[in-house]
Amino acid sequence: MTKLIKSEPLGRVQPPATIAITALGRELRDAGKSIVSLGIGQPDFATPQHIIDAAYEAANRGETKYPPIGGIPELKTAVCAKFKRENQLDYSNTEVTVSAGGKQILSHCFYATLNKGDEVILPAPYWLAYRQSVELCDATATIIDTSADTEFKITADQLESAITDKTKWLLINSPGNPTGAVYNRAELQALANVLLRHPHVWILSDDMYEHLNYSDEAFCTMAQVEPALRDRTLIVNGVSKAYAMTGWRIGYAAGPAELIKAMELVQSLWCAGTCSVSQWAAVAALNGPQDSLAKNLAVYQKRRSLVVDALNAIEGLDCVMPDGAFYAYPSCATFIGGTTAGGQLLESDVDFCMALLQEQGVATVHGKAFGLSPNFRISYASSEEEITEAMSRIATFCEGITRS
Repeated sequence: MTKLIKSEPLGRVQPPATIAITALGRELRDAGKSIVSLGIGQPDFATPQHIIDAAYEAANRGETKYPPIGGIPELKTAVCAKFKRENQLDYSNTEVTVSAGGKQILSHCFYATLNKGDEVILPAPYWLAYRQSVELCDATATIIDTSADTEFKITADQLESAITDKTKWLLINSPGNPTGAVYNRAELQALANVLLRHPHVWILSDDMYEHLNYSDEAFCTMAQVEPALRDRTLIVNGVSKAYAMTGWRIGYAAGPAELIKAMELVQSLWCAGTCSVSQWAAVAALNGPQDSLAKNLAVYQKRRSLVVDALNAIEGLDCVMPDGAFYAYPSCATFIGGTTAGGQLLESDVDFCMALLQEQGVATVHGKAFGLSPNFRISYASSEEEITEAMSRIATFCEGITRS
């Protein structure tokens, strides 16, 4: 049998750790092991009923044909209304595009704009799909390391030092995955001041967790903070996290019409648009009742306290209280070099997470996948019962480690 020869860029890309750890947890559960999964970032709430009804009604009236490549006009109009209502930003339908989730939006953007040798600045830790998407385009990811001391946010000085004449994009994710970091208005303005001095650098603002903000300040996005950057900013968002619609696969973006047109050309080559019924569901999500947003936020905030308080009560773990999203990113540095109760040597956060899964049945994602170790990511988009059980198992696991 002839061996498949992968492209050089694809050879540099590894399968997403979040998917791998979820699959392993499923295998162990199928084998009869008790597993608590805190690995995947998926709301455990049901999609609001009025959204489901809208999809059903759309299907019944025949909205099941090929949609326009970049999204149905009704959804583009709803997206424009959302940006005006929530972000005080004016966009037209020609400046908006719709795809099958935020990840596809990112891929279309990078494929449409990156050439070999171009650089994309990524603050670490970063959502693992960012780096993979950049490298699949044969471009270079320029990593800026952060730390718990800065609440996992980059500074203006760091940004200034990272920019070169090859820099094409800065990618900012706030609230962030995997840390829950939220940039406030002053912090974004400081970064914007740097970017104003470098007009060749574009800004990709991933706002997917916009409605999961626990900080004292209202959410704001870069183009809102500094209008002078609007014409070189792409804002990425979607309905997956805010409206518990991960499986509906709807992401959207707003930016300069020329960029949107290029991204839609890419989409026309890869797929003939986004699921029509899901788009009508997204129209209902954006235009309909918004009461579920505050209700879900309150639940997540309670879970956040439950998780972070429990982690910080475990000797050897240290966790910053996140200001957004539904993730915690504790450090397990003191356990590296130790040996678990099951006899496994912990040489890295990868070992820590694998041993935690194998010995205590708790699925988390190692920090190496996100570019900053030794940490691990916990998703608290799970029930309080599951979270409480997981925290108890993590405590037992850590108590059983003999530290060097």
